[in-house]
Amino acid sequence: MSVILVTGSYDHEIRFWEAWSGICSRTIARTGESGQVNRLAISPDKRLLAAAIHKRVRIYEIASASSEPLVTFEGHTMNVTSVSFHSEGKWLVTGSEDGTIKIWDLRSSQLHRTYENSAPVNDVCIHPNQGELISCDQAGSIKQWDLSDNVCSHELTPAGDVPIRSVTLASDGSCLVAGNNKGQCYVWKVNEETSGLPRFQAVTRFHAHNKYLTRCLLSPDVKYLATCSADTTVKIWSICQNYEFKLERTLVGHQRWVWDCAFSADSAYLVTASSDHTARLWEMASGETVRQYNGHHKATVCCALHDGAS
Repeated sequence: MSVILVTGSYDHEIRFWEAWSGICSRTIARTGESGQVNRLAISPDKRLLAAAIHKRVRIYEIASASSEPLVTFEGHTMNVTSVSFHSEGKWLVTGSEDGTIKIWDLRSSQLHRTYENSAPVNDVCIHPNQGELISCDQAGSIKQWDLSDNVCSHELTPAGDVPIRSVTLASDGSCLVAGNNKGQCYVWKVNEETSGLPRFQAVTRFHAHNKYLTRCLLSPDVKYLATCSADTTVKIWSICQNYEFKLERTLVGHQRWVWDCAFSADSAYLVTASSDHTARLWEMASGETVRQYNGHHKATVCCALHDGAS
């Protein structure tokens, strides 16, 4: 299976899609289980799918036909809002509305560590060096957590207490972008700890959407930023020299809120998930919808795509 495309919905279903034909190849129906699917992540080796659900994270085997999870991580007391895999698939990090960030050991299937964030966590990403986490929260903070020292080593509050909805780090670790509830995006250059410069150097900010921003995501080649919004659009920003962000195009087609997006490995395509019950595959060069995925009965709120080498 070279391309893995998965969507999750308020209808409690997880669907696997054939990316080019648009056919749903498998459905994991979580009948009788409370809580919608909030976020999805595919392991680097394409073996596992992590689904962040109400108070738990379920790990499914992608090659299996079974709807039963391989393992379930329990421990969060409220909605799990984010989930990411370590680059070698050794551990998993989750963030939750319960104000904690947890690291789960995939080899022992045990909880490895908990960070107390105090405010509901909206998003967490892993630094490419695999030694730090970046989180954002409902209180308007962005924090760097150092895995070796087990502490919060840096904190940013770019807009006071306006909730930060989403954070994204460049694949080479060079910059950090965060988006908030007012549609603002903030950009920092990330300097080496040994450079003598501030770890996070604010370089620019811009107004991306007039409504709530739900997700911001840097492309793997670090040439584009995608922003999703309650205004039904996705905007593609090209990253110029000196971290200037220029609006390249607006992707129009979804009828309701766009909640999530995922780039292809070569940054040529983008998948989006929307409250209009659909997901879409867009071609970055033309801004056109290449494929629409229909099948969910309620809002499609998360998607994951892995088409790179495993």
